[in-house]
Amino acid sequence: MLDFSTLLFRAPALLIALTIHEYAHACVSDSLGDPTPGLQGRLTLNPLAHLDIIGTLMLVLCGFGWAKPVEIDPRYYKDFRSGQLKVAAAGPVANLFLCFVAVLIMTARGSLGMSSNMVNQFLYWLMLYNVWFAFFNLIPIPPLDGSKILETFMDYETAYKYENFVGRYGFVVLILVVYSGISNLIIGPLASWFLHLCYGIANILF
Repeated sequence: MLDFSTLLFRAPALLIALTIHEYAHACVSDSLGDPTPGLQGRLTLNPLAHLDIIGTLMLVLCGFGWAKPVEIDPRYYKDFRSGQLKVAAAGPVANLFLCFVAVLIMTARGSLGMSSNMVNQFLYWLMLYNVWFAFFNLIPIPPLDGSKILETFMDYETAYKYENFVGRYGFVVLILVVYSGISNLIIGPLASWFLHLCYGIANILF
């Protein structure tokens, strides 16, 4: 439900999660020699450069949505497979890092007796969106990052067949995965494990 609380805490957290994800893809591809993200204005932390309006509204309202994918040209990479793996993994890794940072800040604030409910709510949603967004994107169904990562471990013929066959029905499969609850069964344990790890490290530090 798009209420005041959603607009105040969830919407900014969501914007940050989407932006850092796409920005990470763009930065890594650029670092590997691909000028495409820079030419298309994607080497920025401005959310407006990365948002797909319909995808963002779907994510807020329905829990399933998307950002504007960063276009890349792997022909610029010295090693196609290695480059694709790094670029595909960059988004989820950036989200997991931001989730960890949110946990660190919340833990530090708690140890210092700082208990602003508004700040904690924002950090909570920032943590939650990033960890779920990371593991959701690692599901190996095109066009999610997980499919690109999986394809780097396949021979070229198998990867081509996988992308063309599964990719043809990818969007439909993703909708079924989300609304059947399968995504929760996959992501829930992974998110819980990662958050437990983050809090464990944060508690040692603070």
